[in-house]
Amino acid sequence: MFSSIPAHLKNVSIRSRILYGSGLVLLVWFWQSLPGKLFHDPTSYVIEDAEGNLLSASIAADGQWRFPPSKTVPQKFIDCITTFEDKRFFKHPGVDPIAIGRAIWKDIRNGQAVQGGSTLTMQVIRISRKDKKRSIWNKIRESILAVRLECTYSKKEILALYAGYAPFGSNVVGLDAAAWRYFGRSPEKLSWGEMAALAVLPNSPALVHPGRNRDVLLKKRNSLLDKLQEAGKIDLSMCTLAKLEPLPGEPLALPQDAPHLLQRFIRENKLLGNTTTIRTTINGALQKNVSRIVAQHQSVLKGNGIKNACALVLDVETGNVLAYVGNISDHDNKDMESDVDVIAAPRSPGSALKPVLYASMLSDGLILPNSIIPDIPTQIGSYTPKNFDLGYDGAVPASRALARSLNIPAVKLLQQYKYPRFYETLQQCGITTLNRTADTYGLSLILGGCEVTMWDLAGLYASMARTVNHQTRDHGKLDPSDFHPPNYITSPYSTTSIQHPVSTIPLDATSIWFTFQAMQEVMRPGEEGLWQQFSSSQKIAWKTGTSFGFRDGWAIGITPRNVVAVWVGNTEGEGRPGLIGVQTAAPILFDIFRLLPNTNWWPKPTYNYSFVPVCRQSGYRANIDCPDVDTLFMPPNGTKVPLCPYHKIIHLDATGTYRVNESCESPSSMQHRSWFILTPAMEFYYKQHNADYHTLPPFKPGCSFAETGKVMEIIYPQPEARIYVPLELSGQRGSTIFTAAHRRQEAKIFWSLDDAYIGTTQHFHQLALNPSPGKHIITLVDENGISISREFEILEKEKN
Repeated sequence: MFSSIPAHLKNVSIRSRILYGSGLVLLVWFWQSLPGKLFHDPTSYVIEDAEGNLLSASIAADGQWRFPPSKTVPQKFIDCITTFEDKRFFKHPGVDPIAIGRAIWKDIRNGQAVQGGSTLTMQVIRISRKDKKRSIWNKIRESILAVRLECTYSKKEILALYAGYAPFGSNVVGLDAAAWRYFGRSPEKLSWGEMAALAVLPNSPALVHPGRNRDVLLKKRNSLLDKLQEAGKIDLSMCTLAKLEPLPGEPLALPQDAPHLLQRFIRENKLLGNTTTIRTTINGALQKNVSRIVAQHQSVLKGNGIKNACALVLDVETGNVLAYVGNISDHDNKDMESDVDVIAAPRSPGSALKPVLYASMLSDGLILPNSIIPDIPTQIGSYTPKNFDLGYDGAVPASRALARSLNIPAVKLLQQYKYPRFYETLQQCGITTLNRTADTYGLSLILGGCEVTMWDLAGLYASMARTVNHQTRDHGKLDPSDFHPPNYITSPYSTTSIQHPVSTIPLDATSIWFTFQAMQEVMRPGEEGLWQQFSSSQKIAWKTGTSFGFRDGWAIGITPRNVVAVWVGNTEGEGRPGLIGVQTAAPILFDIFRLLPNTNWWPKPTYNYSFVPVCRQSGYRANIDCPDVDTLFMPPNGTKVPLCPYHKIIHLDATGTYRVNESCESPSSMQHRSWFILTPAMEFYYKQHNADYHTLPPFKPGCSFAETGKVMEIIYPQPEARIYVPLELSGQRGSTIFTAAHRRQEAKIFWSLDDAYIGTTQHFHQLALNPSPGKHIITLVDENGISISREFEILEKEKN
């Protein structure tokens, strides 16, 4: 059997276990002694342009200029800081015994602490612990934690922490913030003299301030430059030149080239992973130029009490933001409200959504590009739309109505398309601010009755342009992923991920192409002369908009490469006379386009189209009675468009002078001719603008009356109209002009008001009346006994 273990061996075994256990505990403590995250300090929000240049920054929550630490440190700073603070940084394990011994010897010899022995790694620990007391116990703790830090972090990572959190005087923390505050540029662009001046600051930031103690700073900087030369980092000539460089003065203001984009980034920060620094898609030079253009125009507009303006430039293919000028820059004048980011603010779009309706109706096969649309006095319930120039064309091609931004044809189109459906279309295409029900907006949706942001509006038009760009690639099929919001951040934080594209878009590329064709010569009624001054070397599809009360002036332009959106107005919503899109926003739009590269116009689509026989006069699909038919390239659903409703066969006598029927003319003697026939109200205005329009010939004397369709219409007042008649200068109430139209030019109309005869008209059917306040009925009867009546109300006071 085994003999028993001697006592002295048992004691050795116990001591070994104790030592082993204690060592294990110490090892665990050592490994756990370092926090998982060293720094929890708030950092500044920082945005850079696409090239990495600083655009804007905000001060951190604790009042410090502390940029988020960079993962890379310029080699000049590494050479400067290691030469000045820690020559053996790349050789020691976090603690430098030689430096500590030298510091102790100097302190003993001088009778006081004159030199520290802390390595850069130990300084990182001290800065992270925010313990400013210098004691032997703190030094021991820093030494242990420094060795532990070196076990986990690489030397470059430790240098990055030091460069990110070292104090550089005043409220400036970190190398990046210091480079911009003291020299106005990034650390990578600093000279040797500038970098050496910064490298000596963390050693005593309270004593050595760039605005004070300049002799001390100069001496320390030059001493460091001499050491860099001795170490072979720079040569003698470079050292001499670096010493001649001036020291920094008072801290500089940081660039604020895109303050409103910075606001947007701060708002959306949680959606982007709580990062506080990003590289944007902004073109730095373009951003400055667009800001300059906006400021120049606003300096003129403010003479009319127009205080604010903004502009957004997008790249069509990517949706990337190239310039983001959210407002003018006038922070010293609080009345200007220049801090408001208007690009993100919901505003009335005026007429800016009309192209979307036009494209939607083409896509649905409800109209063709030049189908004529009624342009006559219209009242729908209590809603009475009016054209900008208060005139009427009777009938106007849809493309021309879009180009001239006529309101009544737009409302007629929306009546046909249905406003709940258009409401849904806008949401599908990326408009996110329709927060009320479709019924709340009603037909006013097309005339600026809703609110949109420039961000959504520009993104919508960029998506439409992108669809046309891709029509060949996608063989004419619309890719829903082409519809997405703009993006201002480079990967991996792309803002397109904030809003996912929808699965269905009720548009097609060919219809959008026709829409852009119609938008090439946009003008506003009464301002036809103004648009011609905006000549450009490239084709631009553009649209203006003016909100009710002259509160918002819009202009948006589209090319295959870029979308530019401009808004002009007052952020508090004050309207101003002359605040019209074509006069205020369009000049800015075209000045911006002159900064952008020219591009070729979209070619005619080669997929997803149709050829349709089109009536030359009406623009609808030709019916059998249309005399002039052109087979034209059309959107794919052009074959579904209704047949022309305006051409009908009429019967004339042998001379072609009179209309006849079988009661007064032998069918063998009749001429059967196709005739372009508008309704009486449309005809009344149409013939004033179209001298070649031929009214229907009269019936031959002796023929029994055989008129079909509408014969007579009351143009004004509209059904259930409520009319306020203002007082004239004489103090008496003025008259109201009642207007009617009859199919036959020579027809007589007998007028009655509340069953009392008041007059007869022939050829030109208008009467000036002054009914008493209250409800009335106007009745019209022609010679053939055809009658029409309408109720209206005269108001005592003007309606609010």
